[in-house]
Amino acid sequence: MKVQIEIDCTPQEAREFMGLPDVAQANDMYVDAMTKAMKGMTNPEQLQDFAKQLAPMGQFGLKMFQNFVEGGMAAGSGGAKKKG
Repeated sequence: MKVQIEIDCTPQEAREFMGLPDVAQANDMYVDAMTKAMKGMTNPEQLQDFAKQLAPMGQFGLKMFQNFVEGGMAAGSGGAKKKG
């Protein structure tokens, strides 16, 4: 038996329902800081240097984070993978 439930709500309503905090103010501050940091970058080399500062572990760090997120999603779904 397959049951499908569709919930129509705003992101704010979903956060409240799941008990998650509202991070809109922190996000706005982050976007402002990133915008200020990127002003004056006129060539790709400057942007590449900035990206290296943000991700000191580079590709390895990104892969570790991706594995962390995927592991959390698998644990949240009971560890079962869909067969296709």
